Amino acid sequence: MNPSVDRISRVTHVNKPPNKQANERPKIITANSLMHSLHSYSLHKLGDFIFHKVTFLFALSVLVVLLGIVVSLSFNAWPALHEFGAAFITTVEWDPVNDHYGALIAIVGTLTTSLIALLIAVPVSFGIAIFLTEICPGWLKRPLGTAVELLAGVPSIIYGMWGLFIFAPLFAEYIQPVLAATLGELPAIGKLFQGPMIGIGILSAGIILAIMIIPFIASVMRDVFEVVPPILKESAYGLGCTKWEVVKRVVLPYTKIGVVGGVMLGLGRALGETMAITFVIGNANHLSWSLFAAGNSIASTLANEFAESDTPLHISSLYALGLILFVITLIVLSAAKLMLLGMRKNEGKG
Repeated sequence: MNPSVDRISRVTHVNKPPNKQANERPKIITANSLMHSLHSYSLHKLGDFIFHKVTFLFALSVLVVLLGIVVSLSFNAWPALHEFGAAFITTVEWDPVNDHYGALIAIVGTLTTSLIALLIAVPVSFGIAIFLTEICPGWLKRPLGTAVELLAGVPSIIYGMWGLFIFAPLFAEYIQPVLAATLGELPAIGKLFQGPMIGIGILSAGIILAIMIIPFIASVMRDVFEVVPPILKESAYGLGCTKWEVVKRVVLPYTKIGVVGGVMLGLGRALGETMAITFVIGNANHLSWSLFAAGNSIASTLANEFAESDTPLHISSLYALGLILFVITLIVLSAAKLMLLGMRKNEGKG
């Protein structure tokens, strides 16, 4: 045999890696390792169980609080509802002296001011959101967006004080005479813009509410407009569409659900607003066709009279007003939810 070949053979034999399977020892599961594994598994399952129950408790607390509010309002409102029946909703008179109460004035004031606020706030908020997302130069976008968000954080009592001491005198001196001389002369809606020009009333309250809810609606609209994929807008621009056409045919169809949600958020804020309305609505238990006239809302009635109510029926009537406001808000939000569900089902159709 060639010595060199023999040497290579011996080297190859020496450097051959050992067979791992032959040298591996079978794993032995001892009692200690088994107990340790079971203990770790038990701790893991216990932590998961605790986490599940705690989060479930947090979620359940929302329903408990909601149910507690409904039960409390219903229980305290029952004496007034039992005394006046369904006529409580349609009765105009609110007379604490004779202990006779009706909710119609407050209901009409709440719905009217909220409707005025929406009519003003929605187009203005839409314009702000479109400007911030489609037109605004980059150097102005951040400070202007920050200003809108800061307005949303201003306390409502500040809006009320500004409305009473600054806005109302200017409104009475410059705006109401113009409205009376123009819209007040129209045959159909003329009655709405006639009456005492004192700067406070239903219309003033609606305008202050609009100023309050504009930041909320505008912020939501801006956020939903920003989620539109840029490629969709760029494609529309590439086809020669103008900015308005892009907004109308691309942005709005893509974000309509979010836009409706923002509007409903603003409406919910308007329905329950208290302090700002109390300052500028006039707080008069009087029902009039004129938007210049002083009126009342459910929230302002509760704020003004709850501390001064001295008879059980008066207190119960205020609780009944609170229950009605709760029902109105529930109906509005439920209708909005149903509308959003319908819009989701109809997506992609037509």
